[in-house]
Amino acid sequence: MNRYVNQVLLAILDVIFVNAAIFAGYFARFQWNIPGAYLHIYYKSFIPITLIMLLCFWFFRLYKSVWRYASIIELMYTIMAVTLGSLGSLLYGILVGYRLPISVYFIMWALIMVASGGIRLISRVIASIDIIPNSIIKQNKRVIVIGAGDAGAMVVKEMKKHPELGYSPVALIDDDKTKIGGLINGTPIIGTRNDIGDIVKNRDIDEILIALPSINNHERREIMKICSATGVKLKTLPGIYELINGKISINQIRDVEIEDLLGRDPIELNIEGIAGYLSDKVVLITGGGGSIGSELCRQIVKFGPKKLIVLDIYENGAYDLQMELNFKYPEVSKEVVIASIREKERLEEVFERFKPDVVFHAAAHKHVPLMEANPKEAIKNNVIGTLNLAKTADKYNVKKFVLISTDKAVNPTNIMGATKRMCEMVIQSIDKISKTEFVAVRFGNVLGSNGSVIPLFKKQIKQGGPITVTHPDINRYFMTIPEAAQLVIQAGSMAKGGEIFILDMGSPVKIVDLAEDLIRLSGLEPGKDIKIKFTGLRPGEKLYEELLMDEEGITNTNHKKIFIGKPGHYSFDDINIKVDSLRNILDKDDEKIFELVEEIVPTYSRKK
Repeated sequence: MNRYVNQVLLAILDVIFVNAAIFAGYFARFQWNIPGAYLHIYYKSFIPITLIMLLCFWFFRLYKSVWRYASIIELMYTIMAVTLGSLGSLLYGILVGYRLPISVYFIMWALIMVASGGIRLISRVIASIDIIPNSIIKQNKRVIVIGAGDAGAMVVKEMKKHPELGYSPVALIDDDKTKIGGLINGTPIIGTRNDIGDIVKNRDIDEILIALPSINNHERREIMKICSATGVKLKTLPGIYELINGKISINQIRDVEIEDLLGRDPIELNIEGIAGYLSDKVVLITGGGGSIGSELCRQIVKFGPKKLIVLDIYENGAYDLQMELNFKYPEVSKEVVIASIREKERLEEVFERFKPDVVFHAAAHKHVPLMEANPKEAIKNNVIGTLNLAKTADKYNVKKFVLISTDKAVNPTNIMGATKRMCEMVIQSIDKISKTEFVAVRFGNVLGSNGSVIPLFKKQIKQGGPITVTHPDINRYFMTIPEAAQLVIQAGSMAKGGEIFILDMGSPVKIVDLAEDLIRLSGLEPGKDIKIKFTGLRPGEKLYEELLMDEEGITNTNHKKIFIGKPGHYSFDDINIKVDSLRNILDKDDEKIFELVEEIVPTYSRKK
């Protein structure tokens, strides 16, 4: 029905209700024997009283509200409108001398509230009665909701209102024991987190939904651990820091990811400091199409660079990123350059053309077993490529140069880690003779990056297993891709030159625990539905990684998650000679390459 027709019909009904309420008040006051004098008062005052009431309804926007979505706010407005209208009618009667009996005003107030409020709310009631076939309801997943607060109430309400979404809320869980025994939208609150296992078992639960957007990460992680042990599918609403406007929608329900179980806290960035060296600057990212490089691009573009240059040898990843950034940030100037950091002449072409102010160097070969089998390629790309890039940055007066390093560079046992340690040595040595501020940022494994264990484990679970883990005691440090990229950018703002920034990776995680958590998150049972197979350590692989060498020490920065290792003392001329010596034996057998790397990197201890 047309909205304006609706408003007119409501106004006509309100006119009827107001006058009927006055007569009902008369009948109640005078027991059906209404004195003529009071009928005369009614005839003289019913038009002003009606207009006063309609004016109050209009003032409180009762003719504009969409009543099928009415809430407590609309109810409050109705009470205020009827109350103000009744008081206005009484005041009018006193001023003009046509006052109705006081009891009639009270009766009129109550009846108009019931009639005018009721006719509006009835559409809300009708809207809530959806005819859904029983076959659909029976097929719905039986869900318990963790959290009987605003978010949990909203979720239960939406599930009940829209059963076609496929959820049937069975119960709510909350650690506030004063809520237990209560109802939210007809759904009972029946226990605390300690009861989750029994409730899942006894009530035939298909899924658990965590509706606790404001809870801290430690508490969230503890609850998720309890839930994941039940073996049923686990879903969550995003944390409040993940929401753009703080508003929660049932559409934001998502599967719990392994990142949720790790419980990394959101990063606090010094926006002013970052903007100072990125805004209106030409920023170049090598390896820009890779996992870390592409996330650096996504983060940097938010600070309004003058131009963003994505340099990569792999065209597909760079192209996908270009399409994404063009769609999301069409106003930012961007350029994708297909080039290899191994070719110094090509690098000089790029730097001559774009003259970058800041360089983030994320291009590298990083797969430990592959590089162990192909050491020449690790040296060409990681060492020679980094030296080429550093020399070119120095020649073209780049302001800042940030190398992405790895915890595998600390006391390396594989060629990949040794080459990344050499990259750090290149950066620290050239910083001493250059106007460019050269720094490195060192961190551990990144969840979900290309070649990381998470995508591999998910693929193995999808195939029915087994999950392959090299050793039952192997552990690693982990952080998320956005977290790593944000901290790299933050560290760049702190750079004075020559530092190795070390990111706080939290506590190391056992890989077998990670595998078991992923199996449970898939609604399966480790060892029963999906087996875990131990395959033995691969060539060059450690049981555990380190972030700091003994001689480096560590100092704090003004960011709680970023630290600085003591700068190394290296001669750039000496490093140049050593890299040249490596370049000269690339046509020799691999064994000679390993031996020379051991000479150049004193902390390298090759595992054979």
